[in-house]
Amino acid sequence: MNRPFRRLALAIPFLLTLTLSASAETVAEAARAWGLIGAWSLDCSAAPDRGDGAVLAYQIASGDRVVHRRNFGATADESEVITAKVSGDGMLNLRVFFPRLKQTREYGFAMQPDGTMRAMYNRNRKGEYTIRDGKFTANGNPTPSQHKCN
Repeated sequence: MNRPFRRLALAIPFLLTLTLSASAETVAEAARAWGLIGAWSLDCSAAPDRGDGAVLAYQIASGDRVVHRRNFGATADESEVITAKVSGDGMLNLRVFFPRLKQTREYGFAMQPDGTMRAMYNRNRKGEYTIRDGKFTANGNPTPSQHKCN
């Protein structure tokens, strides 16, 4: 009687490990499946700038990593997407380390029916929001839709 329980006790952690690894996906897999990979802008026809022409690109790099590139025309930077997970409501939740800012930010995107995406939240690691519930905390305005550029 003791022997079957011992086998069961050994089998449970093994089965849990298999289940967790089978359901876990990489950052690149989550970003690709959600539709994030590519360049996004408020206005894809505008030259990159600090306003409506800012181009935010998400690209798969070596090692199945995802890189976030921001092009503001005169300046540009590159950051690593540390995590990407899709929540039950379909929101893509990212954690990105910005070396130039020396900070990690967490933000979430909602895909709109027309294929655009909107930032629904953006916060630092201390939980201080710049965007909450799809609105800028500074002025209460809704976040604009970002279009995927070709």
